Amino acid sequence: KNDDTAAADHRRLAIVSGLELRDQASVERVGRQLQASYDRIDALWNVAGLLGDKTTPGPERALRQLDRDWLEQSLAVNVIGPILLTKELAPLLQQRTARRKRTTSRQPPTKDDNNDNTDPQEQRPASVVVNLSARVGSISDNELGGWYSYRLSKAALNQATRTLAIELARNGHHNKTNAGWAIALHPGTTNTDLSAPFRANVPENSLFPVEFTVHQLLNVVDGLEEKHSGGFYDWAGQSLSF
Repeated sequence: KNDDTAAADHRRLAIVSGLELRDQASVERVGRQLQASYDRIDALWNVAGLLGDKTTPGPERALRQLDRDWLEQSLAVNVIGPILLTKELAPLLQQRTARRKRTTSRQPPTKDDNNDNTDPQEQRPASVVVNLSARVGSISDNELGGWYSYRLSKAALNQATRTLAIELARNGHHNKTNAGWAIALHPGTTNTDLSAPFRANVPENSLFPVEFTVHQLLNVVDGLEEKHSGGFYDWAGQSLSF
């Protein structure tokens, strides 16, 4: 295929929808849109993050720098929005829908496709919710202090991840479905806008290219087993303490 044809195929396989995690109406709209189009979600990656820079109150290095509006924004983006989005998509995370048979169509699958074109003998593996956390969200690892809003919002996200994993496992047992899994991941310091204001303090060879981080995190998720659900892991698959 030439580049134009490949690009066109890629566009048909992707659906892009705007989402504002601080707006409940936006979260609910995306939930309705996906539930109307699909029977199941294989993986939900909650990757939004808010840290701040020199133009914002955060990241706060001292108690006197705390600002109510910034704290509320940090919680909204880093934990409240992702968990409420997961709530909206929960019905799609534990479906018994079988793996779709291969077809020649390159159109995105729809509910009708899933109902009419499945193999009842080939069940999909468990769905997984991946919450992008941070090592600074670890309470036991906190020996430096500072970064109040970011630390506490990521710690809350870790707790929500563990609680979600327990509920997904319980529901899977009761409904006799493949129990969904949930994990929290620390991506490492990656070359994104979030880390840009702090790169001067990052040791040489410790700032990861985006492609490297994506590859590593996908490998971690691909290697998951049921026993890992509810855990907190870094980009190399090493378990981190909460």
